[in-house]
Amino acid sequence: MSDTSQNSGITEKSKSPLEHTEIFYAATQALRRHANGGNILIFATVLALLIANLPSINSYYFDFWNQEVFLQVGSFNIFSHNGHPMTMLQFINDALMAIFFFSIGLEIKREILVGELSSFRQALLPIMGAIGGMIVPVAIFFMMSKGTDYVEGAAIPMATDIAFSLGVLAMLGSRVPVSLKIFLTTLAVVDDIGGIIVIAVFYSTHIEGMLLLYAFLLLGVLLLGSVLRIQSKIFYLSIGGIVWFLFLNSGVHPTIAGVLVAFCIPATPVFAPKKYIKLIRQAIRNFNEEDDEKLNKLSILDKKQMNWLKQVESASDKVISPLQELEDSLHPIVNNFIIPLFAFANAGIFLLDMNPATIVEGISLAVILGLVLGKFLGILSFSWLTVKIGLAPMPERSNWKMMGSIAMLGGIGFTVSLFIANLSFSSGSELDSYLLNHAKLGIVVGSLLSGILGFLLLHRFLPRDKNKQTE
Repeated sequence: MSDTSQNSGITEKSKSPLEHTEIFYAATQALRRHANGGNILIFATVLALLIANLPSINSYYFDFWNQEVFLQVGSFNIFSHNGHPMTMLQFINDALMAIFFFSIGLEIKREILVGELSSFRQALLPIMGAIGGMIVPVAIFFMMSKGTDYVEGAAIPMATDIAFSLGVLAMLGSRVPVSLKIFLTTLAVVDDIGGIIVIAVFYSTHIEGMLLLYAFLLLGVLLLGSVLRIQSKIFYLSIGGIVWFLFLNSGVHPTIAGVLVAFCIPATPVFAPKKYIKLIRQAIRNFNEEDDEKLNKLSILDKKQMNWLKQVESASDKVISPLQELEDSLHPIVNNFIIPLFAFANAGIFLLDMNPATIVEGISLAVILGLVLGKFLGILSFSWLTVKIGLAPMPERSNWKMMGSIAMLGGIGFTVSLFIANLSFSSGSELDSYLLNHAKLGIVVGSLLSGILGFLLLHRFLPRDKNKQTE
């Protein structure tokens, strides 16, 4: 998709290499970052299910997550909630996942400024697909759960897991049109925005007004720092940590603090690219070509050479905005550590005392149908309607069979679905524990079915020749 395309018949060959780079940057970056993370996530999930069902060690697994976490300064514990120490599971879900949502906030801000969400027409089709992919699953779940004890979990099947879904696309390689990768990436980002709104609105209780006021005052300080072009990442992260603590104890879910702090990170570099290139040229000119052989024999640099190279290093730091640098630095940590750890802690379901029939009844069935059927129908129908009434063009080199396959992949709701399930049934009562375990089972089964079906459909309907133009 692009603004320069007025219909789906325009091929990628008619665009310049520069246009390709600008249009496809977000998709290729997302694939690079998330594909490997998806593999680690699968391993962590399988490992959690295995350990949770091995009688000799599963008690250690479940007991570990109830251990209390302390980071104290005197008698003050930073990892405390309303005066009580956080458990290891709460630390992962409320502290580490705030970093995850902080990285999502950075990604959303970048997409709005320079990515697929910067152009309304370019973003409209995945936005509408994401809206349908949230409304229909929630409606299916609500119809199946109305009048039951698990109706509060209606938001569980509304999420799309970007790491898993892009990981499946990566398995199909260059056969997948880049426009479909962009569509799925943008849809997942919009989906994350929807999840953030739901968490903020429906999972905030017993609001402490003064703590929230202090948090917003500090967010104002961060915004002022952005306006004054303060580039120090320590400034934003340290104040952001205080905002997180205030949110944690205010009644608003602390992951929302991560998103709000991310929106305050400046996206403007100190040096414009033109100034950066000028400084680089000046520094490089100091190294004469006739001195190359002498430099090759040196084991260390002299003081002048060190200063010239430090100018290059300093300029390089200042040409990358804090937003881009933080996003780039956090992605490996989030994708390779935080999300797999979250999956390992939350996907451990004890299956040995479960009746297999529960998979096709109650909350498990509602989640499975919401993810597999609801996501598919919602994404595909809203996308079809958007194209048919002329609001947005079809993604280039694609057809409705491919779009349906991508819609099926949208049912992989793993990470955020597990997160919302934990928020929905968090009282610790016997009933909530039962519902949470069966909701997790539905999430795992539903995501697995969506991933397998999506892969098989794409394998069937994608052209064998990546250069083949789709009618």
